[in-house]
Amino acid sequence: MQEYKPFKEGKVREVYDVGDHVVIVATDRISAFDNILMNKITDKGAILTQMSRFWFDFTKDVVKNHMISVDVKDMPEFFRQERFDGNSMMCKKLEMLPVECVVRGYLAGSGWASYQENGTACGIKLPEGLQESSKLPEPIYTPSTKAELGDHDENITFEQSIDVLEKIYPGKGEYYAAKIKDYTIELYKKCEEYALSKGIIIADTKFEFGLDENGEVVLGDEMLTPDSSRFWPVEGYEPGKGQPSFDKQFVRDWLKANPDNDFLLPDEVVEKTVGKYKEAYELLTGTAFER
Repeated sequence: MQEYKPFKEGKVREVYDVGDHVVIVATDRISAFDNILMNKITDKGAILTQMSRFWFDFTKDVVKNHMISVDVKDMPEFFRQERFDGNSMMCKKLEMLPVECVVRGYLAGSGWASYQENGTACGIKLPEGLQESSKLPEPIYTPSTKAELGDHDENITFEQSIDVLEKIYPGKGEYYAAKIKDYTIELYKKCEEYALSKGIIIADTKFEFGLDENGEVVLGDEMLTPDSSRFWPVEGYEPGKGQPSFDKQFVRDWLKANPDNDFLLPDEVVEKTVGKYKEAYELLTGTAFER
């Protein structure tokens, strides 16, 4: 049996090169404030992978995506081990674009902090009188650069995203920048409307795109998981304050409230976190989570 080692390791995911394809494994690690925490969150990797699978299927009419299979039987023999079952996705190889495509439909997080300072979210002027968690008149696109492990992503303007892409793809920067912006807004609108019908508000999220062998834009990475999105329950939603969430905001809040934490969570926070992830998965997909 051929053994494989990850050629790329992020805070949560490991990527293996298996010849014509890659296998992306979502581990049970959890990160917050750009640090990997000491705890493992049981089943988290599998929930993220199965949720991405659901959304990739749901949006394949909008844009092509990189997913081939989440069944380890379709992967090289090495991946037919328990530790890879359920949390691995075999994908097309893409040349990833160095822009994180962030879209915000509600005013929260760094967008809200920036609005309080100067009435903008990441440089985009917003109407006066908005409150924390307000729904925006239209979703806004606030791209960022992708940081290396341990560094912070940096917000950039749409114009700056053209420059970033133009340097790598001369003559095509504007084309690719516009394409990924349009796909980002279209994906968000379709999924946000669907999620609302299932009792979840997608306040904001991020997508990543790459190019296939023909230079076509393809959706990659993960999609609309609690790690890459801010999910709120529709029930009890009320602008003017922070909202309870299905994502790792719960973990961030505990870490902020306990500054001497050494990035180690108590068991009850771990259990509540995985419970939130499962609840979001089951509401969105309409099926019970099974590993």
